[in-house]
Amino acid sequence: MYVGRDMTELSMTPKNQWKDSELSFFHHSLQQMVPYLNVEGQTIHKEIVKEIQKRGGLKRNEADYTHGTQVSYD
Repeated sequence: MYVGRDMTELSMTPKNQWKDSELSFFHHSLQQMVPYLNVEGQTIHKEIVKEIQKRGGLKRNEADYTHGTQVSYD
């Protein structure tokens, strides 16, 4: 479950000041709704993707005995 700032607050915050968990959560959420997003929603999603790429991507690609492969948002 995501516990953090909502999109209203984040929309007034530059993407480079978002936490990785916020980028990950909203990327996943918007990715699920891509066919239904208007132009503004698509722009926000593209900005999130660009910021994730600028940071080197989402890190958890391999599981170990304490972590699964799914990214945790909180």
